[in-house]
This record gives sequence, structure tokens and C-alpha cells, in this order.
Amino acid sequence: MGPLTGDAARHRCPRATGFTLVEILVVLVVLGVAAALLVPAIDRDPRRALGAEARRLAGALEHAAALAQWTGQTLGVSAAGPTYRFWRRSGDGQWSAIADDDVLAPRRLPDGVAVGVASYAGAPVTADVVLPFRTSGRNEPFVMVLVAPGATALLASDALNRVGVVERGPEPR
Repeated sequence: MGPLTGDAARHRCPRATGFTLVEILVVLVVLGVAAALLVPAIDRDPRRALGAEARRLAGALEHAAALAQWTGQTLGVSAAGPTYRFWRRSGDGQWSAIADDDVLAPRRLPDGVAVGVASYAGAPVTADVVLPFRTSGRNEPFVMVLVAPGATALLASDALNRVGVVERGPEPR
């Protein structure tokens, strides 16, 4: 068949242009990664962060109380400002930081969230106190406070080493 002439040459289909499937998939992947990075930056509700941190700390406190009984070691917790840390007491009474347990690893709270100990055995305490978890499981009740802009969470232990969380938002006007 020879070259096209006349009407056939004028109506020849031009080469198709557009995006290939691979190019479209690459763009979708890039948009997905960008969205995944932006959503946490946009959704910074301090009350939600406070509630999540309060539940995480409550679980860690209950874990520490149970671990003290299981291992026969006195453990403790300290909390001040943006951090809290768990401790292990040696035979000579010295506290050393726990580093070999993921749940009890030192934790720095998100920006704007602070923690402190309000009371131990019903009495106020100093900021540098280490609350002990005894091997017997008979621990004194305590109250810890987490604060974020516009919200507060109280963590209170009971006689069975359960830790309850009470979240409080801004007071109504």
C-alpha cells in the first residue's frame, strides 16, 4: 500500500497525546504522601492529644504496678513539666531509670502538654517526688494532672492499682 493522498492524508489520526497509567499512578502516590504528612500537622486539637496522652500514661502506670508485683522489684514514676519517667529501686535504695521496657520508657509529651503529681496518699507532694509501686501491690492512692491549653486530665489511682482518667474541657461561660 502506498502513501496516502488526497482526503485520506488530511483525515489521518494525529498521534494520541496524554498521560500514561504509570504517570497518573506516580502523581496519586505523591499526593497521598503529601496528604499523610499534612493531616497530622493540621489536626492539632490539644484536647485530643491530652486525652490520648492521659490514657497512655494511665496504662503505663497500671503496667508498672503489676510489673512491680510480678518481678518483686519496687518501681516508681516521676513527672514534671513535659516529661515523665519510670524508675527501678536497687537493693541499696537508689533509683535508676528504666530503659529496658518499651511501655515504661521515658516519655516527652507533645508541645503544650505538661504533667505533674498533685498528691500521694492524700497529701500534696514536691515536684521531684518518685511515686513508688511496691512489690506487695499495696500502693498509696495518688493523683497526677495533665494540662493542655483549654483542657485538663486527672489520673487517679485506687486501692486495686487501677488508674482512672477524668478529662475536663474549658468551663462553660
